[in-house]
Amino acid sequence: MIGRIIKGDTCVAEGAAYLAGNEPRFAAALSETGPLPLRLRKDGFAALLDAIVSQQISVAAANAIWQRMKDAKLTGPRKIRVASEDELRACGLSSQKIRYAKALSEAGINYVALRETPTDGVIKTLLAVPGIGPWTAEIYAMFSLGRADVFAPGDLALQESARLIFELESRPTEKQFRQMAEAWAPWRSVAARLLWSYYRIAKAREGIR
Repeated sequence: MIGRIIKGDTCVAEGAAYLAGNEPRFAAALSETGPLPLRLRKDGFAALLDAIVSQQISVAAANAIWQRMKDAKLTGPRKIRVASEDELRACGLSSQKIRYAKALSEAGINYVALRETPTDGVIKTLLAVPGIGPWTAEIYAMFSLGRADVFAPGDLALQESARLIFELESRPTEKQFRQMAEAWAPWRSVAARLLWSYYRIAKAREGIR
């Protein structure tokens, strides 16, 4: 079973209503955030390659590198396999990310089959590729595959948002957060959307101060 798939804003709204009805602190947070974003994106090789490109650099830098790769038509698995290191480095990729991109191009992932694969299987398949960690795999399942009940407990913004909403003394650890999020099933990916939205509001508020 792959569970519920988020296909549009009505699905997100349903999940938000469920969370608000079961957790008063989520209801209070939703009163500040308003409707939550859909944030769905395409699946496939390019989505994961883009995620690898974006690791540990600013959004602006990632966007610039990705645009250079698109201009050079280096966003498909065959193109990455045959590209030289110099060609990829010219787009802005580090030596490590070149290795990761090459590994992804050679992984032979059946992206169509992943659409019908249980989330645990999706995560396991992606983690087998060098350069893809739990966060990247969970985000792919969440936004590229639309899984309604997947979470990313290692995300620092989610941890900080939970600390604020639930008035915790400190950010939960990844293990603690994964256990905490079990209470938000079967809409954990909507809970993530809520936490991210609240994080932006909270940090903007801090900026005004």
